[in-house]
Amino acid sequence: MSTPALSLRRAPDATAVIVMVALCAAWGFQQVAIKEANASFPPMLQAGVRSAIATLLVWLWTRSRGDALFKRDSTLGAGLLAGILFGGEFVCIFFGLTLTTASRMAVFLYTAPCFTALGLHWFVAGEKMRRVQWLGIVVAFCGIALAFADGLLHADTNGAPALRGIAGDALAVLGGLFWAATTVVVRASSLAHASASKTLFYQLAVSAVLLLALALGLGQTHVDVASVTPLALASLAYQAIVVAFISYLTWFWLLTRYMASRLSVFSFLTPIFGVTFGVVLLGDHFTLRFMIAAAMVLTGIALVNKPARSR
Repeated sequence: MSTPALSLRRAPDATAVIVMVALCAAWGFQQVAIKEANASFPPMLQAGVRSAIATLLVWLWTRSRGDALFKRDSTLGAGLLAGILFGGEFVCIFFGLTLTTASRMAVFLYTAPCFTALGLHWFVAGEKMRRVQWLGIVVAFCGIALAFADGLLHADTNGAPALRGIAGDALAVLGGLFWAATTVVVRASSLAHASASKTLFYQLAVSAVLLLALALGLGQTHVDVASVTPLALASLAYQAIVVAFISYLTWFWLLTRYMASRLSVFSFLTPIFGVTFGVVLLGDHFTLRFMIAAAMVLTGIALVNKPARSR
């Protein structure tokens, strides 16, 4: 899988639009799948196994295509860094979902495009932010502040203290920051010239080692086989095959061909899908204050990724 030169990256065409909508739906459902599997598997073990399975799938994929994953191309340092950031994102997601709802996770996690726009502005030539994007960031972060204020005033659906939910929300925002940092590293380093499969392999392989080591260190390696349900197994398979393998490989392939800031405009669809799935499948509920906050976050994301007018 060859990678085009940076100068050839272009605005998304119809194919990219369709693919991005499908990816957003898959990512929006991910929080529901993790939440379901958390009932049977310890969070860190689940995250590590997910990355390990996807790593094997990416390796098999590259072998079938004759791509060389291990040739010297000066990407090792950037790849290790991207893998560490990628692993940090999923530590936040999997732990966070034990503290907050899937719907709230979807809203807070997908603040990532705002962090991405800031990172690209500072580190990648040709992706400087405009006034409307700065406005979007202000609106989005005002929405985050309002959502956190709402969390402080209300207990979660299980009746746990509000502080517990706030911790989960904070982990979701931190996960979004890790995700954005990963994207910036991919775009601003030698990984920008690497194949999508190699970029993803770095992240999955490094995160698998880190997450499984963390699971071992935290004593999260025991699984009660009797409590493992078919739905939990299906949720784990969905995360590993559909999300971590197929969707991420597709995402990094898109990053090699289209402008990252233009692709991110579709990210506001993901929390919409995530909230919808959370309400319909998990029975999540919201206050009016949180709904207003979520609308502000989505508006900010849309403004941050608003395409520039052609001169």
